[in-house]
Amino acid sequence: MLAGGESLDEKTGEVPDDFAKLRRKVLDALGDIEPAGKPRSDHEPKALMLSSTTRGSKRLPSYYLVYFMFVDFLQFPRMGAWTKSAWTVPIRYQDRLYAIEHQKMGLRICAPNRDPGARMSGRPNEQQEEDSDLIANKIRKAVNLAGPYFDWRAKQEAKGNRLNVLNHSKWLFERYQFFKDKFIEQKAEAERRSAELRQEKDSSDLQSLLRALNSGVLELASETDWIGQAAVDAFFSWSEHAFIHVAILRGRIENGYQVAELAAANWKEKFRAALDLDDPCFKGHYDKLLLLRVQMRNFMAHGAFGKRGEAFSFHSDAGAIPVLLAESGTNRYSFSGAPAFDEVEAIRNIDSFLYDFWSSELSPVRSHLFSTVPSILTFVADSTYSKAMRSDEAMSEFVEYLENQMDAAANMEW
Repeated sequence: MLAGGESLDEKTGEVPDDFAKLRRKVLDALGDIEPAGKPRSDHEPKALMLSSTTRGSKRLPSYYLVYFMFVDFLQFPRMGAWTKSAWTVPIRYQDRLYAIEHQKMGLRICAPNRDPGARMSGRPNEQQEEDSDLIANKIRKAVNLAGPYFDWRAKQEAKGNRLNVLNHSKWLFERYQFFKDKFIEQKAEAERRSAELRQEKDSSDLQSLLRALNSGVLELASETDWIGQAAVDAFFSWSEHAFIHVAILRGRIENGYQVAELAAANWKEKFRAALDLDDPCFKGHYDKLLLLRVQMRNFMAHGAFGKRGEAFSFHSDAGAIPVLLAESGTNRYSFSGAPAFDEVEAIRNIDSFLYDFWSSELSPVRSHLFSTVPSILTFVADSTYSKAMRSDEAMSEFVEYLENQMDAAANMEW
C-alpha cells in the first residue's frame, strides 16, 4: 500500500494509475525543475554539447534511481547514448537550461556554455554552481519520496528474466585455492619439524615435550588445522554461489524469484539444482561433501564443541567418556558418531569432486564461472546458454564476446 491507502498494481508491467498521487508529490518536490522541451534558440544545442560539470553533481543519488525517477516514472524526455555518455535528461531550473547526464565518470549536473563563440566547454559561473546545489537537493528529496515506486518496479522486474545475476565465482574460488595451497605448504612444514624431533634420541618424554613446545611444532600444527578448516569453508562458500550459476546455465532457473529462492536454500538444494544425483559419480561426491558440510557446520557454527560433536563427558570406571550431540534421530545423545573431521581428507574429497566436475559434460561452465561475466536470465529463455553449453570452445567464445561488450559499455564506447 502507498501512503494514503493507494494500492500497487502487481499484475501488469505498466505504471498503475494509483501512482498519480505519488507522482504529484515527487513533482512538487522537484519544484522549478521541469523538462527542457524544444531548444529555445539555435545556440542551445551547442551550449548543451559544450556543458561542464557543476559542484552539485557530488551530492546526487545513485544514477539508476535518478534515471527511473525522471525517465521511467515522471516520463521526462531523454537523449540517447553517445561517446562517454549513457543518457542525458535535459531540464530547466527556473527557466535556465541544464542537463542531468550519466557520464563515464559518474552522474553529473551539467551547465551549458553560454558563450555563443565557444569551441569547448568552460567553467560554470557562480549562478550555475548555486543552481546545481539547489537542483541536487531537490532531486535527493524527490528520489526519497519515489521509494514506493522503486519498490514496485523492482518487484515487477524480479518476476521476469531481464536480470543479470552477479558472478563472484572467480574470486571465491581463488579464496579457496589460497587457503588450500597455504594448508598444503604449512602441513608439509609441520611434518618436517615433527620428523626432526622424532629423530632425536636419548631424551625423556618431558625433554621431548619441552623441545616440541620450544620449536613451535604444536602451535604450527594448530595453525595448519585452522587454515585447512578455512579452506573447506571457502569451498562451500564458492560452491553455494557457483551452483546457482550452473543451474542458470543449464536452464533450470529462469527468473528473479527462482534465483532468490535458490539463494536462500541450503547447500543440498543448490547442489541438486545444479547437478544430477542420478549420475553415480555426482551422487558419490554429494554424499561425501554433505557429510563434510555437516561436520563443518557442527564444529564451526554450532558451538565448536569438538570435531565429532563432543559436548559432554561423564566419569566411569573406564575413564572420561565423551557424549556426542547427534545430528538427527530420536536419540540426541550418543557414545558413537561420525568420524572426526580430518582436514587432509576433506581437501582430498573436495579436489576429487572438482576434478570430476571439470571433466564432466558440464565442463563448459568453467569458462563462465572463472570470468566476471554475470549470468543473464534472458539467455535462458532464448536458448543462448543452451547453445553455449554444447562445448568448451563455444562457451569460451561466448564469454569473450560478453567481456568485450562489457568493456565497451564500461568505457561508454557506443
